[in-house]
Amino acid sequence: MYLQYYGLKSIPFSLTPDPRFLYYTPSHREVLANLQYGIQHGKGLIVATGEVGTGKTTVIRAIMSRLDRSVLTSNIVNPGLSVDEFYQNIAGDFAIDEHKSRSDLLIRLGKMLAVRHSRGLRTVLIVDEAQGLSRELLEEIRLLLNFETDTEKQLQIILSGQPELREKLNHPGLRQLKQRISLRCEIKPLKSDEISGYLRKRLKVAGAARFDLFTSDAIDLIGRASEGIPRLINNICDNALVSGYAMHKKLITAGIVSDVCESLDLAPPPLHAGAVDAAPVLSINADQLDDWWEEEEHPAESKVSEIKPVRRRSAGRFNKRD
Repeated sequence: MYLQYYGLKSIPFSLTPDPRFLYYTPSHREVLANLQYGIQHGKGLIVATGEVGTGKTTVIRAIMSRLDRSVLTSNIVNPGLSVDEFYQNIAGDFAIDEHKSRSDLLIRLGKMLAVRHSRGLRTVLIVDEAQGLSRELLEEIRLLLNFETDTEKQLQIILSGQPELREKLNHPGLRQLKQRISLRCEIKPLKSDEISGYLRKRLKVAGAARFDLFTSDAIDLIGRASEGIPRLINNICDNALVSGYAMHKKLITAGIVSDVCESLDLAPPPLHAGAVDAAPVLSINADQLDDWWEEEEHPAESKVSEIKPVRRRSAGRFNKRD
């Protein structure tokens, strides 16, 4: 609708989790560093959390696209599966076709994992929206972590979900599973000074001839109304481009964004000062990734590479700008 008018080749602010559009904030880099390190070094259970719309699924797809082809993955996107359905999904993804029962499936799975591990090959189970997993399924996941050698886990498991996942894992009945978590990481909303870079990245991937489609006041309003949530940013920007096109405006102003926010019931919070950072979180230092992240503009060339675990203090939560 507005692509030709604004000189775009594709929709820049789609709500689908396309890893090509992933904008690497320090928060995203740290999460990806944790995932990469955990998979490469056989750490077992990794938990990645983030608020709704912060890009968890996009990050998961990004790490999957960067894994070496030798890495075998199973991706569970429906947390509401029964135990039998859960194992049927795993069996299908891991090509374990012939099994008479669940116990037979687990025996075959164990043999496959042992063979792959002996050859230096990684096997990964990814569960998205994991906050919706039943206690019964979480117990099965704990049992799957028993496939291990003296030094490494043979099956790497990534649980990705909303903050409720952390609360669920803190339940006393799941303390055994909680103790097996080797790495925790959190995707945080964009900070106010990251919004313009986020818009520029998406416009560039979409083939934009110019990157100043949004005024600085419009960008500021987008950041405040969305509170740094990428999904909301995309929704606001897409609707703003539609409105700008309908109004024959080559530049998206704060007035256009304000009207869009009102129609979406996204009233920006009042400007204020004195926002306080949250307590720092210890995790893998993304700065240690070196050239692995420098290929951001050429994602097709990326492969999993060697990194070393380093602990550092991460940035605080999203602060609203005056």
